[in-house]
Amino acid sequence: MKTTKYRMLWTFLSTVLLAACLLSAGCGGQQASSQKGKDGTFHIVTSFYPMYIDVINLTDGVEGVTVTNMTKPQTGCLHDYQLTTEDMKTLEKADAFVVNGAGMESFLDKVIKMQEGMTVIDASRGIDLMEEDGEANPHVWLSITKDIEQVKNIRDQLKEADPAHADQYEANAETYLAKLEALKAEMHAALDDVPHKDIVTFHEAFPYFAEEFGLHILGVIEREPGADPTPAELETTIEQVKELPVKVLFAEPQYSPAAAETIARETGAKLYSLDPVVTGEATPDAKDAYLVAMKKNMETLKEALQ
Repeated sequence: MKTTKYRMLWTFLSTVLLAACLLSAGCGGQQASSQKGKDGTFHIVTSFYPMYIDVINLTDGVEGVTVTNMTKPQTGCLHDYQLTTEDMKTLEKADAFVVNGAGMESFLDKVIKMQEGMTVIDASRGIDLMEEDGEANPHVWLSITKDIEQVKNIRDQLKEADPAHADQYEANAETYLAKLEALKAEMHAALDDVPHKDIVTFHEAFPYFAEEFGLHILGVIEREPGADPTPAELETTIEQVKELPVKVLFAEPQYSPAAAETIARETGAKLYSLDPVVTGEATPDAKDAYLVAMKKNMETLKEALQ
C-alpha cells in the first residue's frame, strides 16, 4: 500500500513539475519571439533617415514601442560611416535594428558580432539590385516602387520580431503604402512624358529613381560625395553637358555644389537640386518627409526637363 501511495505521489509531483516547465518554456518562448527589453518596451533603432521615416510610419501610435535613429540628422548616406561610441550605446538598448541593407551599412557585420541578441531587419531583403563594377547600388528607396517593397519588408520582419503588435504594424503599413502608391501614380503622371530624358546627377544616388521614370543618367559629377572629380572627369562631364539639348545639372542639398557650379559656368547649364532624402530631423513630425521631398523632386524635374 505504501509503495502504491509513493508511486501515486511521485506521478502527481512529476506531472506538476512537467506542467511548470512547459509553462515556463512557453513564457520564455514568447519573450524570445518578441525580443522585448527589460523594461517591457520594444526598442527599435534605425540606421539612417530613410529607414527612420519608414519605421515611424509603421509604428505610429503603437504603445510600448520606441524608435531611435542612430545617426545624426546631417549624416547622409552611410557609405564609409564609422560607428561612434554613442552609436554603440544606442545599439546596446535595441531589440531590433532596421537597416537599408544592400551594402549601405558597411559596419553591419561588426554590429551583429557585438550585439548577438539583437534582431536585424533588412529593408532590401529579396529586392532586385542594380550593380556597377560588381557592387550593388544601395540607394533603393529612391525608386518609389522599391521603397514600397522596403516598407513591406520592414512590416513583415517587425511582425515576426514583435508579434504582440503585429496587427498594428499591418494597419499602419496599409495606411502608409496607400500614400506611397498615390505618390507613385502622381509622379509617373508628371514625369513619364517629359520631353527630355538625359540628366547629369551629383553622385550615384539616383539610378533607381532614373529607372523608375525612364530617365537616362548621362554623367555623374562625383562618384562618391566629397570626392572631387579629377580634371579629366570634369572635362568629360563638361563635354557631355555641352551636347545636351537642355543643359541642366542636378546637385544635392546635402553636399557642396562647387564642382557642379564649375560645370555650369563652363557649359551655361542651369543648376537644380535633387534631394536623395538622406538627412533630416528624426522626430515624429518626419512621417511625411519622404513624400514631401519626392514631390519636390518631381516638380524640379518637371520644370528642368521641358
